[in-house]
Amino acid sequence: MTIHPVVLSGGSGTRLWPLSRAAYPKQLMPLVGENSLLQETIQRVADPKRFAAPVLICNDDHRFLVAEQLRAIACKAEAIVLEPVGRNTGPAVAAAAMMAKPENLLLILPSDHYIVDAEKFRAAITVAAKAAEAGSLVTFGIKPTAPETGYGYIQRGEAAVTRGAFKVAAFVEKPDAPTAEKYLAADKYLWNSGMFLFRADRFLAELQKFEPAMLAAVKEAVAGATRDLDFIRLAKESFAKATSKSIDYAVMEKTKDAAVVPADMGWTDVGSWAALWDVAQRDSQGNALVGDVIAADVTNSYIRSESRLVTAVGLDNIVLIETVDAVMAVARDRAQDIRLIVDKLQKAERGERLAHRRVYRPWGSYETVDIDDGFQVKRLVVNPGARLSLQKHARRAEHWVVVRGTARVTRDRDVYDLHANQSTYIPLGAVHRLENPGEEILHLIEVQSGDYLGEDDIVRLEDNYGRV
Repeated sequence: MTIHPVVLSGGSGTRLWPLSRAAYPKQLMPLVGENSLLQETIQRVADPKRFAAPVLICNDDHRFLVAEQLRAIACKAEAIVLEPVGRNTGPAVAAAAMMAKPENLLLILPSDHYIVDAEKFRAAITVAAKAAEAGSLVTFGIKPTAPETGYGYIQRGEAAVTRGAFKVAAFVEKPDAPTAEKYLAADKYLWNSGMFLFRADRFLAELQKFEPAMLAAVKEAVAGATRDLDFIRLAKESFAKATSKSIDYAVMEKTKDAAVVPADMGWTDVGSWAALWDVAQRDSQGNALVGDVIAADVTNSYIRSESRLVTAVGLDNIVLIETVDAVMAVARDRAQDIRLIVDKLQKAERGERLAHRRVYRPWGSYETVDIDDGFQVKRLVVNPGARLSLQKHARRAEHWVVVRGTARVTRDRDVYDLHANQSTYIPLGAVHRLENPGEEILHLIEVQSGDYLGEDDIVRLEDNYGRV
């Protein structure tokens, strides 16, 4: 039987701030290996003999990043579906189920999990598929290795649905430490992995039973969906009417047909810096040191440098993260409390909560190097064959200096090429475009000057990426 993966990539991953932010969340980052968590998720189901091409569901802001990561691993998705507003996993899965054939077996996979043993993961799917074919809504329960208080639990029933799959006795909220100790000792409680397998029609039937209003809103959003380049855009007003609920609350905790497959696959949801330390390679002192880090008399710690030398002496059980625009330190056993910092940043309306200094665009990226009253300096990286929109600004002029590669410049009626160490000036109000006609990545310095330098001072007249 063919399994149809549905990969959910709508999260913001703020528990891994300052590395993971809303504009560039953890699933798009190579946190453990060379590939991002999203890419690793897709590669685990890349066998065409067992799995169909995946359907990805992501938010509008991440669409080009997701598409580029798929291209980088030579994955052709069945569809990339855009959520116009965040409504949790219930409506997202409902949309995927409505777009599938009724008999399709849908494998629901969060894109931000890390799994050590891919073979055990696929073996668990084989077991779950038999139960799903028989009509069960199957979840995957991870055998706990510690009294974890950051995960929800599933109480396994005694009755077997099919071989290796059991009735769910109960879903249990995140416990306190003493309760988690009891769950670990009882040997019948499993971590709730957030992964599911079921027939599309069975899920929709149960959703109709428990959340008819959600189902109606999503049905309307799918009916009104439009094609936008390589993406399917759900109708915004309709999707916004859907109740914001997880698949657990909407269906799994209510249905009488929930089943669980116990699995031991080295799973973690990488939900905190402590969880990332758990799966990282560590030295003889228990440290995971990533990037340009020098440590002395440091033990049991996770230290990560993104842009400069980071040093530490005489520390134990800490997490220290450095990025271009922020440094964060926390006791490793309090890593879940990063939300306290993120909440303070939100109240202060600090931009560091949402985006990195380097901002990714479908054509490449830009990074603010310096900014003050009346000017801003950016470094632009333009991919081979890519071009920015044809645009103009009402309140700023720009100077462009090519550092490496070839820049093709459109300035009003003139079109000309620039090479390394050459520059040009874009007057205020001029219609202009930058593109890279070469096979080498274009690196360019942009100096903006004017009384307002915000990104919303862009009037797009033509765009390859549908942003006009």
